[in-house]
Amino acid sequence: MARLLALPASRYDYRVERNLPTPARDGAILMTDHYAPVTDRPKGTVLVRSPYGRGFPDNLEARMYAGHGYHVVLQSCRGTFGSTGDFYPMANEADDAQDAVAWLRTQPWFDGRLATSGGSYVGWTQWALLMDPPPELRTSLIAIAPHNMHTAVYGGGAFQVGDFLHWAAMMINQERFTGLRAVARALTMKRRLAPVFDALPLADATDAATEHRAQWFREWLTTPHSNDPVWDRLKLDEALQRVNVPVRLTAGWQDLFVDQTLHQYQALRTRGVDVSLTVGPWTHNELGQKGMGRLLRDNLEWLQTHLADEAPAQPRSATPVEVYVTGQGAWRQLAEWPPAAGETVRYLQPDGKLLADEPGGGAPSTYVYDPAHPTPTVGGPLLSIDAGSKDNAKLESRLDVLTFTTAPLTEPLEIMGVPVVDLAHTRSNPHADVFVRLCDVDPKGVSRNFAEGLLRLDPTSPIDQVQTVRVRLDACAHEVKAGHRVRLLIAGGSHPRYARNEGTGALPGTGSELRPCTHTVHHDADAVSRVILPTLSGCHQ
Repeated sequence: MARLLALPASRYDYRVERNLPTPARDGAILMTDHYAPVTDRPKGTVLVRSPYGRGFPDNLEARMYAGHGYHVVLQSCRGTFGSTGDFYPMANEADDAQDAVAWLRTQPWFDGRLATSGGSYVGWTQWALLMDPPPELRTSLIAIAPHNMHTAVYGGGAFQVGDFLHWAAMMINQERFTGLRAVARALTMKRRLAPVFDALPLADATDAATEHRAQWFREWLTTPHSNDPVWDRLKLDEALQRVNVPVRLTAGWQDLFVDQTLHQYQALRTRGVDVSLTVGPWTHNELGQKGMGRLLRDNLEWLQTHLADEAPAQPRSATPVEVYVTGQGAWRQLAEWPPAAGETVRYLQPDGKLLADEPGGGAPSTYVYDPAHPTPTVGGPLLSIDAGSKDNAKLESRLDVLTFTTAPLTEPLEIMGVPVVDLAHTRSNPHADVFVRLCDVDPKGVSRNFAEGLLRLDPTSPIDQVQTVRVRLDACAHEVKAGHRVRLLIAGGSHPRYARNEGTGALPGTGSELRPCTHTVHHDADAVSRVILPTLSGCHQ
């Protein structure tokens, strides 16, 4: 595996102590494996806390670090893989992480040098520890991980049911179905859950789909307000103000947590924390596949400097940010994120045009969003294997989707930052969502997505007056080549990524009827709709 990933060869043998019982403060026992390098001069300890088990592939990272001279502690989160207690996602990780460190202090091989590492949920366990950073902590290596779960599931106002129901169904069965049976279930998950996403009330259907074993999922789905106590232990924003050790952050442009990773970087950078950021072309799952070699190579270099106190074989780049520019297919070194950028503004026009000139007149564009036949999800930043940049032809051919497209570009356009879409908008139903997506259309007409966003509209705003709706899309680093076109796609939802807006105002997950909404996008001299693109090549108007 090390050769396949082009990793530096292991330098040490190691032994593994399995199923060590580690006590938590409430009496729960957290099962732990210890990877001990065979050397008189170990380089410190790496703590990895995971809900996904301690076997392959979860132990790949542990084996790599141990083979390079680090003690590695791989611990199963409570309620998973032999650890006792009840599994409620994210809620107990702050206390349990502190208890893991307290246990480390009692071990004769622990020399007081500690790092943490891992991605996704394992990254969350690191932010949980950083709510109260222990004095032994030297550094954290956090990949594709949120620090605020309410923002992760309700960031645009609509619950991200597709991703998190898939995850809930996987979590309740991960110890029941293993090996090839687990692979088969993962490949058929989309088909098996499709009827659930269309059912009403949605919360009852998801209860049945999770065999009533994920009470937390219903709580998340039916609790949209961030100030509800349900979310108290699922928001770790204070960790961004408390961390004082070097942090290495890794994300992917098609990862659903990328905007939280970028926020983490900016918050730490503002405070003067030593932080690096790598964003590749990956989806959430691809980082553990296509991106794993780069991730582990860079992690080993980072640990060598910040945990082992050794000079790396290759000096670290002076620029703290490296991003992969999609469309261009190249890595870029940056001094900061976001980089200083100008603006390229394009205005929505009649007949589906996207032009540099402001519109002078013309009839508005309309579409009807019918939650009984919702606009489908096609790729994008998802947890599932369907994630990523996809051909949008079938989506763009639908009557409930508007598209606005530029002429072929005469020179490349490098978009780097957060695109914004302002829509002069009216609607027939106060309860509505707006979904927007930017696509790169090649000379053959193939349209592929590179950034998107959804906003649940304020139901108290007037529906008979033109309102400017501002949708912030996912951050991106993308080059639209000369000869290509930029396309804006507008719809009333993306099903099942987001729970469809049922059009009734019922509490999410509880509604039993559906009402459509007619959306009107205005593009004339008195009601301007536009796309604002952050571009490095100066200010384009």
